[in-house]
Amino acid sequence: MIRILKAIVILAVLAMAGLAGYAYLGDMSAPPQETRLPVNIDATN
Repeated sequence: MIRILKAIVILAVLAMAGLAGYAYLGDMSAPPQETRLPVNIDATN
């Protein structure tokens, strides 16, 4: 029983370390690009 708990704790620690490493090292940001959209304003009421 203790072996199973040890294994679960070790796997949880490794999962947290992997998630933290991915958060710091994984670059998922999109390259910046300018977006222009024409806006049609109908102000006649």
